[in-house]
Amino acid sequence: MTLWKPDPTFYPSPRDAAAAPAEKLAYVAAFDRSANRPDALTVLDTDPESASYGAIVGWTDLPYTGDELHHFGWNACSSALCPSAPHPHLERRYLIVPGLRSSRIYVYDTKDLVSPELVKVIEAEDLGKRAGYSRPHTVHCGPEGLYVSALGGYGEEGPGGIAVLDHTSFEVLGRWESDRGPQYLAYDFWWHINHDVMVTSEWGTPSMIEDGVVGESLLGRQYGHRLHFWDLRRRRHVQEVDLGDQYQMVLELRPAHDPRKKYGFAGVVTNVEDLSASIWVWYEEGSRWAVRKVVDIPAEPAAADDLPDVLKPFGAVPPLVTDIDLSVDDMYLYVSCWGTGVLKQYDVSDPFKPVETGSIHLGGVVRRTSHPAAPSERLSGGPQMIEVSRDGRRVYMTNSLYGSWDDQFYPDGVGAWMAKVDTAGFTLDERFFPHGDDFRGLRPHQTRLQGGDASSDSYCYP
Repeated sequence: MTLWKPDPTFYPSPRDAAAAPAEKLAYVAAFDRSANRPDALTVLDTDPESASYGAIVGWTDLPYTGDELHHFGWNACSSALCPSAPHPHLERRYLIVPGLRSSRIYVYDTKDLVSPELVKVIEAEDLGKRAGYSRPHTVHCGPEGLYVSALGGYGEEGPGGIAVLDHTSFEVLGRWESDRGPQYLAYDFWWHINHDVMVTSEWGTPSMIEDGVVGESLLGRQYGHRLHFWDLRRRRHVQEVDLGDQYQMVLELRPAHDPRKKYGFAGVVTNVEDLSASIWVWYEEGSRWAVRKVVDIPAEPAAADDLPDVLKPFGAVPPLVTDIDLSVDDMYLYVSCWGTGVLKQYDVSDPFKPVETGSIHLGGVVRRTSHPAAPSERLSGGPQMIEVSRDGRRVYMTNSLYGSWDDQFYPDGVGAWMAKVDTAGFTLDERFFPHGDDFRGLRPHQTRLQGGDASSDSYCYP
């Protein structure tokens, strides 16, 4: 729908986004590991003044089974206000929801609805034939269209890459890359939009992830360990930066929100030499891009009897950094350590010298730390997907990573829970803990906040 005025949830600058009204709803993708039931979009009440605060108030089942919902995003956001945007009068109205296993992409309407309504299904064949990709993963709203990363090729392992969808019709327009250079593996992507720079990261091909971690591939250092830099406008690969093949699985990317800055953070799941995890900064050095490791998070020793089979030979629990998120003011980085069950907060006002300023324990392979709202329940899983509110005062987290990986690291069951942290004192909100039967047997994964959040929008004005 075209509006006379831009959507009020589009913000010219990060400062405007942080000052906007707080979210009252959170949309959470939840999936059925057995693939016998449909996955669902769940909607939670995040208004502390509401009688249903912390409860699931909306629920929409998908039309099929076996999708395994993972990451999803808005159809339009603050990038629509950029000078180069051809569609400034769109609405932040639709959620674009990929099925990571099915390769379908769903479009859900949220306007004036508590439970989102399905308006379109993009079949796997459409994505494959028009863009050459499968296993859609991450969605970002750009000024020219919707960008969707994909882990696999159509009918083959790879290369993975990025497909572009039309903002209005949601038709698949085609493959984004005009010259991919050496890039083959794919995962996340983001940009420095004012500088015409795209950054992409690497996980693995479908066969390397869909049935769990492949030990031979991990020890053979075959998972992703590079960042790729692109000319955003010309869609051409510019530079590859290798972090070192011991650093396996370079996943989430979080560029500075300030459009004047050209740096960002990348999370690395594990170092195969010592099972540590790490955070890296990319930055411009002269006319080239460089990376620097700025945080090391060590593995924690543990008795073999307390470990799942996949970790018994190592006698330790790796942190397994599976998500990071940067506050809109670029002051704080939040890091989820899914293996050890820790959410960490870092002051990154100097991005090259992060300072840990807080940590919260929930779940964990060995710890199984409980939530204060249910102190007798030992939790499985750990802080996994995290989402920060625009004003930086709240952090939401869910506990499931990916079905087959859940089963490897938490073989007695990963459970289902979601929690919220108030960042003022970096403490858990005891009133917000949907878990167990609240999710009707599904596993919650990614969260999107009403009106946008810290990982949904890019800005063209400081």
